[in-house]
Amino acid sequence: MPAPGVIDEEVDRFASLGERWWSATGPMAALHRINPLRLAWARDAIVGHFRRSPRGDEPPLSGLTLVDIGCGGGLFAEPLSRLGAEVVGLDPGEASIAAARAHAEATGARLAYRVGVVEDLAREGARFDVATAMEVVEHVADLDAFVAAATALIAPGGLFLASTLNRTLMSFALAIVGAEYVLRWVPRGSHRWERFVTPDEFAAALSAAGFRTTERRGMRYDPLCGEWRLSRDLSVNYLVAARRA
Repeated sequence: MPAPGVIDEEVDRFASLGERWWSATGPMAALHRINPLRLAWARDAIVGHFRRSPRGDEPPLSGLTLVDIGCGGGLFAEPLSRLGAEVVGLDPGEASIAAARAHAEATGARLAYRVGVVEDLAREGARFDVATAMEVVEHVADLDAFVAAATALIAPGGLFLASTLNRTLMSFALAIVGAEYVLRWVPRGSHRWERFVTPDEFAAALSAAGFRTTERRGMRYDPLCGEWRLSRDLSVNYLVAARRA
């Protein structure tokens, strides 16, 4: 029986990408462009939360355990492992995990990948210092159930990090019409606007799970330099950090 949050058609769509996950000019080109900003923000959020001061050439996330939920082909999970964290990448798509494992083997990255959903790890009592869900919640059927299961994986004193899309007219214009149909940054049908999550809805789901939102930052594309930057504007893409209340 599928987990409450899993939408089979969404899993199949991303699993069909296979090794194209890692093509910087392929279907996931948009994620490749946004990934440096997501990684820098996550690194700084984790370092600040745990008040870490690595010594010498020690990677900044050394000694921390992390689960990347909905990891797909490993675009976010693998770089986090290179920052020193002990990472588990979790995804329900077997083909996506196969692509992630193949890339990690080719690059020598040290992390574990697993086919499954958050409810599997929650039932097993797995606990991590950090749980991440990047561009995931807009693809699940039940936001509250997903957030409850994801945060159940976080050890006391741990941190939850996520990124998603706000449900606004601006996001429809930019993320659906612009990114999918005009610029063709992502394949058509990658997103369903009605599944986008407002910051208030996300905060309410976190609160119901016993977590408090500690940071929200927007992500804005700067066409002049061709880079993504942090912003106060949450109307399209945004990042969320939360800790147990």
